[in-house]
Amino acid sequence: MEYLHDKFISLLIFFAALGSGLIAGTFFAFSTFVMNALARLPSHHGIAAMQSINIVVLNRLFLTVFTGTALVSLILLPISLFNWKDTPVVFIFAGSLLYLLGSFLVTGVCNVPLNDTLANLDVKDAASASLWKEYIVKWKAWNHVRTIASLTAMVSFILALLRR
Repeated sequence: MEYLHDKFISLLIFFAALGSGLIAGTFFAFSTFVMNALARLPSHHGIAAMQSINIVVLNRLFLTVFTGTALVSLILLPISLFNWKDTPVVFIFAGSLLYLLGSFLVTGVCNVPLNDTLANLDVKDAASASLWKEYIVKWKAWNHVRTIASLTAMVSFILALLRR
């Protein structure tokens, strides 16, 4: 029975690492070139493009990876707390916290409200141009946090697997 328990936990850690890596890559792409490309467009085009992205991102595949990784991290968190004597537990705990707080929570508390504000902008309104510039700066800053948190979570989960 213990063998199955260990295999199940290893599988959860693997899925957490994979999900964190996929999300880190997505956030990395936005931080390094997508937002920069949108910022180069005339503001009304950039706003319209990002409004479209924010609608399209809410698809089954992305949400499954994004929320599924949060769910797996949420499952791994108490497992790590109840097995604190094991060597890889620190990495499981760190990876879970990094993903849950730095990726999932930051998304909900910082990036989503910015996206909601952007969704209400009228691309034809002249005031939208200055709001767009402000949006890009704030959104990218929080996205950098999400990128680093997701990437570090992935590394933590991989280190946990290597030490099992």
